[in-house]
Amino acid sequence: MIVEHATHPPFLSNTYLIADREGDPAFFVDAGGPVEPLIEAADRLRLTPTHVLLTHHHFDHVSEVGTLLERWPKLEVLISPLERDMLDGAVSEDGNRLAVITGTVEAGQTLQLGTLEVRPLYTPGHTAGMLSFLVGDRAEVAGAAAAARTQPRATGATPGGFSGREAVVFTGDTLFKNSVGGVGAPGHTTYTDLRDSIMGTLMELPPDTVIYPGHADPTTVAREWESNQFIRIWRGLDPQGAEPCTALGEPATLVLLGQDYDGGTKAWVRWADGKDDIVPGSKVQRAG
Repeated sequence: MIVEHATHPPFLSNTYLIADREGDPAFFVDAGGPVEPLIEAADRLRLTPTHVLLTHHHFDHVSEVGTLLERWPKLEVLISPLERDMLDGAVSEDGNRLAVITGTVEAGQTLQLGTLEVRPLYTPGHTAGMLSFLVGDRAEVAGAAAAARTQPRATGATPGGFSGREAVVFTGDTLFKNSVGGVGAPGHTTYTDLRDSIMGTLMELPPDTVIYPGHADPTTVAREWESNQFIRIWRGLDPQGAEPCTALGEPATLVLLGQDYDGGTKAWVRWADGKDDIVPGSKVQRAG
C-alpha cells in the first residue's frame, strides 16, 4: 500500500494520499495542506485520485479541499452528515468557503476505492461526527471492522478483538501517538465518547494495525496499547492521579498530565461534579 503524507508546519496536521500500487486510483484523507507535495506525488506515481475523505470539519483538516478540486475537478469530497452540518457555510478569513462537500459517508458503509476497501468507523468525542477510516484489501478490512465494537472492551493483555491481516487506520483527532484528542474544540461531545471510541473501537483492531493520526507521527495499535499513558490508566495498569488543580479557571482534580502530539501536554481532569474532561495541559495550573 502507498501512503504519502504532507504535514502543515504550524498545525502539524496531516494530509494523506493513499493507493494500492503505482498507476492505480487513489484517494486523500483530510486536506489541511500543504497539498502541493501530494499533487506532485500523485503525478510521479501515476495515481488518479477519485475521493477526499474528511475525518471531521475543523479548519486544519479541510482548508485545502479547494486546491485539490482545482487539480481534479471530479473528486468526490465526503464527510459524515453531522460534520457536514457543522461545516456548511463556514468560510476562511479571506471569505472563501473552507471546503466544497459533494456527499456524505457514514459508519457501516463500505467504499471500494480502486483495489482498496475503506470502512468508516464512528469515533466521536473530539467532534460529534468524527470518522476514522480503516483501509486495506477486502479481507483485511472486513475482519478488522467486524472486531471493532461500540462499547469498551474487556481489559486484556493484548489489543485486538481478532487475529487479522495487515490494515491501516486514519484516526483524525481521536488518537495520536502517545496522546488522545481533546473534547473542547468546536462540535465536541464528551470524554466518555472519546474514551469509548479509543478503547471500544480503535483498540479492538489487530495489534499490528498502523495508525495514521490527524497530527504528527504514525504509530501502531500495539504501541499505543502498551505505551499511551491514557490507555494504560483506562486498562487499569497505572493509577489515576488525585492532585488538586485549576483547569480552565475552575477547581478540578488532575488525573493525568500526559504527552501531546506537539511536544506539549494534554490533561485529563475531573471536575467537582465528578465529570471527566480532556483539556490542553497549558490550561491547567497545578497546586504546587
